[in-house]
Amino acid sequence: MGAGKTTIGKELSKLLKCSMYDTDVLIELEEGTTIAEIFANKGEEYFRKKETEILQRTEEYEGIITTGGGIISSEVNQQLLKKLGFTIFLQCDPLQMVKRIQNDPTRPLARNKSEREMINLYQSRLPYYKESADMIIDTTNLSIPETLKKLEGCIQELELGNN
Repeated sequence: MGAGKTTIGKELSKLLKCSMYDTDVLIELEEGTTIAEIFANKGEEYFRKKETEILQRTEEYEGIITTGGGIISSEVNQQLLKKLGFTIFLQCDPLQMVKRIQNDPTRPLARNKSEREMINLYQSRLPYYKESADMIIDTTNLSIPETLKKLEGCIQELELGNN
């Protein structure tokens, strides 16, 4: 939620020369509309169901998979994330996260929410993010290039550890 998952995922896929799949984009393509419109017309429950369906299908994909911040709300999705591969949680200070997304019309859960409500939502998800992650990187004070450099270093360490 505002930590830079999609942006970092795209850049990391270029760096690693691999494919990148964003569950939100896959949902929009399948539904033929935006996430905001899905929330408005079909509701959050419908969207969360689609999110799980799409996540289940990503087992067939090789590369980087980025997700929306709320995907972690489902226990089924938590288990799927653990099963799918190496999971990186891009953590962000809640106040910084609010600044990044508060006025973004593409984020339906940020609409008409106070700063406190958004922080509470983030904090309610935080234990699940941490529990499901194989690695946590704090992006609060990092630029995109700095985050990529940190990720690249972590990936190199993992590759060395696997050899």
